[in-house]
Amino acid sequence: MTDTGAGSSVPGPVVVLAGPTATGKSDLSLRLAQALEGEVVNTDSMQLYRGMDIGTAKLPAGQRQGIRHHLLDVWDVRKTANAAEYQTMARSVVDGLLAAGKVPVLVGGSGLYIQAVTDRMEFPGTDPVLRAELEAELERCGSAVLHSRLAQVDPAAAEAILPSNGRRLVRALEVVALKGSFTATLPRPESVYRTVHIALDRDVGVLDERIARRVDMMWEQGFVGEVERLAGQGLAEGLTAGRALGYRQILDHLNGELSLEQAREKTVTGTRRFVRRQRSWFGRDKRYAWFDPGDTDALTRILEQVTAHR
Repeated sequence: MTDTGAGSSVPGPVVVLAGPTATGKSDLSLRLAQALEGEVVNTDSMQLYRGMDIGTAKLPAGQRQGIRHHLLDVWDVRKTANAAEYQTMARSVVDGLLAAGKVPVLVGGSGLYIQAVTDRMEFPGTDPVLRAELEAELERCGSAVLHSRLAQVDPAAAEAILPSNGRRLVRALEVVALKGSFTATLPRPESVYRTVHIALDRDVGVLDERIARRVDMMWEQGFVGEVERLAGQGLAEGLTAGRALGYRQILDHLNGELSLEQAREKTVTGTRRFVRRQRSWFGRDKRYAWFDPGDTDALTRILEQVTAHR
């Protein structure tokens, strides 16, 4: 475990609580923020969307135990996610918390969004014409075609991006066309804050079971109804939100392409694949200290790591 800032002059600490989906980040974040007298900053790209609650396991306001949460319900479901815009919003929140003497606890499983906040990172420019062409091709041909092309021109980028993530595939192909490589634009780990990186994970079999139970619970809580409501708000038009795990599968069900059981099964298997990619992403960053939140002393040991760098 290392302090990732450049020295005592760097503001902080900022605590990152990351790791794969369904490991228990939300529950532990409340206990961690309470112990540190901190506030939670969302780093889950899908929880930025208004109305995407059940399918993203967004913690309801009544279950946040009085802990203030930032950057939830920011975007309309038709908006294409923008990491550069998120970076500006998130750093403003983090800087404000630090100035107020609060500990920002960054919580989520979106590795790029975490790094956009914590690391020195400049986003490549964009070409509106090229972007429009790629987005039109995505609509016409589907994400698998774009993923196959990305695998040919930048295999490392294709490995890091879920084949169903059309938005990121479009962006990656755009950057490759403009810069020659997408992976070369990814940030080197150089923190702009005094940051403590914590990652949660569980045994593979245990996590697979948790994912299945979580998806079953989503269905019981009315996930299909949530997607139906959001479809009326333009969810299918959203290049980001409309392709989120679970949401895409239920939209396909509503369009008659999948049975409800097929949509559920595809959500489970897609989430398990996504978890493997999350493990790979966070595993490459050696700043993370890993904990199993099922261990009885996990919170104690995490707090020891954090307090050692305050």
